[in-house]
Amino acid sequence: MEQDSKAYISGYIERARKAQAEFEKMSQEQVDKAVQTIGRVVYENAQYLAEIAVEETGMGNVEDKFAKNKQKAGIVWNNLRGKKSRGILDTDETTGITRVAKPVGVVAAITPCTNPIVTPMSNSMFALKCGNAIIITPHHKSVRCSTKTVEMMNAALAEIGMPENLIQILDQHSRENTRNLISMADVVVATGGAGMVGAAYSSGRPALGVGAGNVQCIIDEGYDFSEAVPKIIKGRAYDYGIICSAEQSVICPEADFDQIMDEFRKDGAYVVTDPDDLEKVRGALFEDGKTNRHSVGQSPQKVAELAGIEIPEGTKVIVAVAEGTGLTDSLGGEKMAPVISAYKYKDLDDAIRIAAENLEKDGKGHSVSFHTNSEDHIAKVAESLCVSRFVINQCSANSAGGSYFNGLNPTNTLGCGSWGHNSISENLNYTHLMNVSRVARFMPDNYVPTDEELWG
Repeated sequence: MEQDSKAYISGYIERARKAQAEFEKMSQEQVDKAVQTIGRVVYENAQYLAEIAVEETGMGNVEDKFAKNKQKAGIVWNNLRGKKSRGILDTDETTGITRVAKPVGVVAAITPCTNPIVTPMSNSMFALKCGNAIIITPHHKSVRCSTKTVEMMNAALAEIGMPENLIQILDQHSRENTRNLISMADVVVATGGAGMVGAAYSSGRPALGVGAGNVQCIIDEGYDFSEAVPKIIKGRAYDYGIICSAEQSVICPEADFDQIMDEFRKDGAYVVTDPDDLEKVRGALFEDGKTNRHSVGQSPQKVAELAGIEIPEGTKVIVAVAEGTGLTDSLGGEKMAPVISAYKYKDLDDAIRIAAENLEKDGKGHSVSFHTNSEDHIAKVAESLCVSRFVINQCSANSAGGSYFNGLNPTNTLGCGSWGHNSISENLNYTHLMNVSRVARFMPDNYVPTDEELWG
């Protein structure tokens, strides 16, 4: 079986290397045309691809996936267009260094069932931008929709004369095949569960992976919570809670807590405070300390049904007023459903403590959302919490992964640094799939400091 698997994967690698060698000779304009074509396929077929993703995975909802497909296709291409990624990039006249872009080779990409359309899309766009070929191994729950996406992208690439097999996807799925793929490719991009990400880092190849999400959302004292709450609800409700960058806990000033909960109710949330009902919600979300698969990516109504509680029709999210941080209450951890935990804090130091303890449970290194008018408070929160991105006065679910309205790289793969056991602490971008050669010139006129200047 092992030899059969290696032979099977070797065929994919051989086809990819042949395609990559041909693609590497193409101009920047041809490369960019291929990248644009990939994004356009998802943009123009956003509705159909959203429908087949929900149908196959049973997670999320068509409306949000449709919006996500269009938004991600547009913003990723917008970020990539016009940027040089082939040949000589630039020369620094001060240092005399010329940078030359080169492909990394064959990219292996592990993609998740939570984002089965846009992750293969963005990974392919990043890979091709630098002249690479890519082989995708999708989650077993999203094989059909991810495969259809790749087939549609390949058909469009063929129409513009691109080499065959620039993008491939495994048609036989097993742990053995995935293991052999990631050990035989040149670079691995892993977006998914901790097990697969860990396997990628153990593959013997350079790997770029992600950590768990558990976005802590803090509302600052004095901030207009009527501005913040609709954004928080939108983020927690987005695609029924399966987005890693979505708000997971809302940490509120104690003096305004009741008013903030009323604002949540006004905007379509159901607030749970009764200890018995809270325990029922925990039971719906978690089973033996692990995520209950029956609640993943399900509507608030389905979660309420699993919990055995009644909620009003039209409820967008369930707010669970937690009885402790993630160190003692499972509600402080990552929840893969439209349920957000709520906390009250005495001062900003207390808010930071709550966020830090929840992040110790899940999500350290990922993201924090902060609604505030104070630059001083932004600095304090940013210096205190160990995450890779701080999203200010925005809906985190659709902005931590890059937005037209912030400077983060648009992506579906959010690195969490050493805190999340990842090799990068930023959003994956095409530059992570580029080798750069540096030409170093002799600079005889450079100043050499004296011993006195160096050592005093």
